[in-house]
Amino acid sequence: MTRPQDEAGAFRALADPTRRQILEDLRDGELAAGEIAARFPISAPSVSRHLGVLKAAGLVTERREGNRILYALAQERLAVCVGRFLSAVCPEQIVLRHTRGRRGTHTGNHQGDGAPGDGGRGDRGPGDRGRGDEGNEGA
Repeated sequence: MTRPQDEAGAFRALADPTRRQILEDLRDGELAAGEIAARFPISAPSVSRHLGVLKAAGLVTERREGNRILYALAQERLAVCVGRFLSAVCPEQIVLRHTRGRRGTHTGNHQGDGAPGDGGRGDRGPGDRGRGDEGNEGA
């Protein structure tokens, strides 16, 4: 599958509120299919279909442990898809958020991989916002 089609599948998966909630539930670690299903007022087969869509989109991974299926959030895949889109649509905001969220912990950026902050401009320093210069970019 090509990258645009691949990312379109991820965004189709993210379009459903139940699937977004599943991803939120998985942010703290893996959960068994039954644990996920118990969190929703819909049938277990419906939750299973949602998990299948998320897996097909590459947003979750699964592994078997005995007779249980454990699901985990594919954080990097989610971040790359959403980050690449946001970098294309509002690159200045991505650079600012990336800088604010990782102050003092930045260890380098993989140029061209669509990661937040990727834009060939480098990251701004922590003091680049909040000095009254908002809204003057590109003026």
